Amino acid sequence: MYAAINIETKLILDVELFGRHGSDPAAAFLHRLSEKHDLSDAVFPVDGYGYQTALFRLGLGGRLDYVERNLIEKWFHTLKMRVDRFHNSWVGSHGSVREWLIQFVQYYNFQRPHQALDGRTPVEEVTN
Repeated sequence: MYAAINIETKLILDVELFGRHGSDPAAAFLHRLSEKHDLSDAVFPVDGYGYQTALFRLGLGGRLDYVERNLIEKWFHTLKMRVDRFHNSWVGSHGSVREWLIQFVQYYNFQRPHQALDGRTPVEEVTN
């Protein structure tokens, strides 16, 4: 699973499920992300050369930043906990997983208040 989040607003930009990991799926995810969002000012905290390769392919930059990386790792841990709860009871297709991820992103961005945002949702944070 690949995911992108704005760590300041907590807005999930995209989540995608791939059958494998590495520079090819990472590049595919980043390409789709770049079609939806302006990534010219984006910073990608990375810790592996595969991701740096994927970023380089698309003309994007990545750097090692443990503070931001730790924030993202914390968020990704929360996402994985939610997915694991779903995964333990899930029986279905790749399409049904994608639909669940879409619904989760909607809930997370539009309905779930965040303590770090003083009780606002990420969408409320972006629009303020």
